[in-house]
Amino acid sequence: MTIRAVVIGAGHYLPKRVVENAEFEGKIDTDDEWIRSRSGIERRHFVSEGETTSTMATAAALAALKDAGKTAADVDAIILATSTADLTFPSAATMVQAQLGMERGFAFDIQAVCAGFIFALANANALIASGQVKRVLIIGAETFSKIIDWTDRTTSVLFGDGAGALLLEAQEGEGTSKDRGILSTDLNSDGRLHDLLFADGGVSTGTTGYVRMQGNQVFRHAVEKLAATATTAMERAGIESSDIDWIVPHQANIRIIQGTAKKLNLPIEQVVVTVQDHGNTSAASIPLALSVGQERGQIKKGDLLVTEAIGGGLAWGAVVLRW
Repeated sequence: MTIRAVVIGAGHYLPKRVVENAEFEGKIDTDDEWIRSRSGIERRHFVSEGETTSTMATAAALAALKDAGKTAADVDAIILATSTADLTFPSAATMVQAQLGMERGFAFDIQAVCAGFIFALANANALIASGQVKRVLIIGAETFSKIIDWTDRTTSVLFGDGAGALLLEAQEGEGTSKDRGILSTDLNSDGRLHDLLFADGGVSTGTTGYVRMQGNQVFRHAVEKLAATATTAMERAGIESSDIDWIVPHQANIRIIQGTAKKLNLPIEQVVVTVQDHGNTSAASIPLALSVGQERGQIKKGDLLVTEAIGGGLAWGAVVLRW
């Protein structure tokens, strides 16, 4: 028998403030048609006063626990993927732990920017497979609206805020690709590509900084590397693209999503797409898309999924899992 990390609950949270593309018109040199044609984004959500990464993460976690029929007392660990934690320290994950009233176990943040949730999934899978924990809450949550340069039309229109969460549980499988749960992972990074996507501030500079991006270069690397990492993860799981029910990609740009699907020989109809409504929510985008996909009735128990992401670092990776 093989121990698998199986998804037993999914949930998400989006701030109530919805920002349509039209709100950018007259403020920067852009319009709705320009934004849609280059990114596929139509709207995004921004936090209101009092909302933070940890409060959104807690709301998403509660939704995932409710979906699973569990409580915080059933959770052994929390892994929170974020680049926009409330404070430099302590971790936002420990704040969520406190807000949930969780009195045992452990919690920590993981930072791989837009690829953060993939890295969190891989770490949670390792904790479960090694027998250290039985149930792990994995959360992706971001308040990217706090690190946007509103004079830069190439980045300010792309990002949004939100949170998504999964509850993973250790269950026995047969050790084949028919098992439910995480079947394979693939993680990568290349620090030499730092200048393509980064925030130009941090603790050592004394400023929070703003997102800076070389969009054309990121696009070129994204399609190539996402297709490659997804292919590697599928090979490790012993499956082919024809076996896949859904691709659930990082929701950064519709052209990247379309390009990656094409390289994997899968139609766009088999891709869960939420970028039009959420924008790029960085580490939150994949769990948001998974939760929304389940809510829509697209993703069903037993479906075989490939999820992949690339972000600053550059860091990228993929996970194959059966829902």
